[in-house]
Amino acid sequence: MEKLSNPQVTIETIKKYDFAFQKKFGQNFLIDSHVLDKIIVAAGVTKDDVVLEIGPGFGTMTQYLAEAAREVIAVEIDKTLIPILQDTLKDYDNITLINEDILKVDIAALVQEKNQGRPIKVVANLPYYITTPIIMGLFESHVPLDNITVMVQKEVASRMQAGPGTKDYGALSLAVQFYAEPYIVANVPPNCFIPRPNVGSAVIRLTRWENPPIQVKNEKFMFSLIRASFNQRRKTLQNSLVNGGVGVTKEQVVEALLKMELSETIRGEALTLSQFAQLADLLMDA
Repeated sequence: MEKLSNPQVTIETIKKYDFAFQKKFGQNFLIDSHVLDKIIVAAGVTKDDVVLEIGPGFGTMTQYLAEAAREVIAVEIDKTLIPILQDTLKDYDNITLINEDILKVDIAALVQEKNQGRPIKVVANLPYYITTPIIMGLFESHVPLDNITVMVQKEVASRMQAGPGTKDYGALSLAVQFYAEPYIVANVPPNCFIPRPNVGSAVIRLTRWENPPIQVKNEKFMFSLIRASFNQRRKTLQNSLVNGGVGVTKEQVVEALLKMELSETIRGEALTLSQFAQLADLLMDA
């Protein structure tokens, strides 16, 4: 069958199955072969790779992945798409289709079963409403990963690679950069999708650090400080932390900032990742 990246084939498939796009699943299917090629190249998919695809939709990108990878595990939450995927992917024998919510899948067990625990690559055109929980879930569960190459909302991609002091800098920037090196591969306009989204998109590659650039005694505690400091980003860091339910006193924060040679009136958005790690370590010992 002709590839689904041909918009006409996608339109015919929609008609054939009388498919109704579900807003709750954030379904916008990619129909641009150039963008699909860019994603495969950016992810560095080879015949040695097992690739996890999240939200295959009609299987447009799955077809490209199956031709480039050794094996593809495609996880789709929408059960009405399963018979369509079984049809559009019937020519490929290296795809495992799973009808499940990705947030409920034991990915570590899948990696063990399909790739003997070696790092996999994750590729996805992610539903925008659930981008952050999916990406953070993958990182925080410490699944063996080489890289995550995903289509996300353009502003989310900007946030992932933003630095201190910029308007896009926040908890997501710090979390992503703690685990991986972000690189925006391409910006993708709305006309590359059916139906067209209301926002611009971007492909971003998050390459997992082999050795994290930042060491911290308690990862969880550091991220609780980061979240508290950005929950009220216009407040000073000490006020955000004291009122943020992270269990520190004003005196402890002031003393830690003094040791770090930082102003008592500094805001969280001015701190780098390594400064947040240093602050977390000092407050752990306080």
